[in-house]
Amino acid sequence: MTNKPDRSGSCILAGLALATMLACMMSSVSAHQTNKRMADDASALVTTDTAARSSPQGARRSLPRTEKGPYYVDFRARTAASWGHAFVWYGKTSERAVEVAGLTPAGDTWTYVLGYFTWVPSETGASYGDLDPDYLTASYRVYLNEADAKRVFAYIEKLKASSPVWNAETTNCTGFIGDIAEYMGLKVPNRWQRPENFVNSLKEMNGGRQMVRLSAE
Repeated sequence: MTNKPDRSGSCILAGLALATMLACMMSSVSAHQTNKRMADDASALVTTDTAARSSPQGARRSLPRTEKGPYYVDFRARTAASWGHAFVWYGKTSERAVEVAGLTPAGDTWTYVLGYFTWVPSETGASYGDLDPDYLTASYRVYLNEADAKRVFAYIEKLKASSPVWNAETTNCTGFIGDIAEYMGLKVPNRWQRPENFVNSLKEMNGGRQMVRLSAE
């Protein structure tokens, strides 16, 4: 039998040497990458700090001041004991307080019934239910800039002061807010219809238009 040299020991030693060499190389590469990242981070910090120190305090851009929102007129309808009621809210969008204008008969139920046959004294401010959202049946809000709002609000106050009587067929609530819509340049539907239908028709005829600009005086 021929004796063959045992090479297993040599292979094991060679493998250990190769593994040790690879481990050293990996450690060297990892250390190099870590040192490079640390150097880059330090450089970035120095650059940022230098830029911050060199920027003058007055060069910082301040945020723009938020102005109060636009003005609005909200054409509204609500339920009532009979046909319902049409009126407007108007004011500034950024404020909770609202002004109310609408034409109603002044007094009790008897005055209202009499108003179907003749003219009766009127009221032009807020009436019962105008501020309660539970009674609301229709709404169409349009917005105005400050200059136009002054003109429209002045017209509403003038209309309130010049509407001393109410009549169910002629000088009624839909006719009252229809005058306001017409002054604002909106298309106005037939005024002699239920308040809810009137407000919905007003919105539909104007395509849901939200911004109104008055023509020059």
